[in-house]
Amino acid sequence: QLQLVESGGGLVQPGGSLRLSCTASGGTLDRYAIGWFRQAPGKEREGVSYINSSGAAKNYVDAVKGRFTISRDNAKNTVYLQMNSLKPEDTANYYCAAERVYAALLVRPYQYNNWGQGTQVTVSS
Repeated sequence: QLQLVESGGGLVQPGGSLRLSCTASGGTLDRYAIGWFRQAPGKEREGVSYINSSGAAKNYVDAVKGRFTISRDNAKNTVYLQMNSLKPEDTANYYCAAERVYAALLVRPYQYNNWGQGTQVTVSS
């Protein structure tokens, strides 16, 4: 059973940066597509960024394009989300999700069966 653990969240001022990590155990992450999602209080979970199993394909939602970068180090069984120029509206609990699929990008929460517990990101002065 694949298990995912997010880390790297915290409190940061507007304009600051954070790097989130999603580390897997119980499976080889290079066979999985990964998605980062976030959920703010009172709002639905929304997608942030996605990467396919090889790392060759990536996608970002418009709200984070040019500010966030997704990457993966399959040797470390870890996927990263580098978040720069953070805004208060980026405040949310951030989750990574994984699904075993070759080459495809998965952009919907229902496409993923493996989820981490989340890490809180708060952007505030």
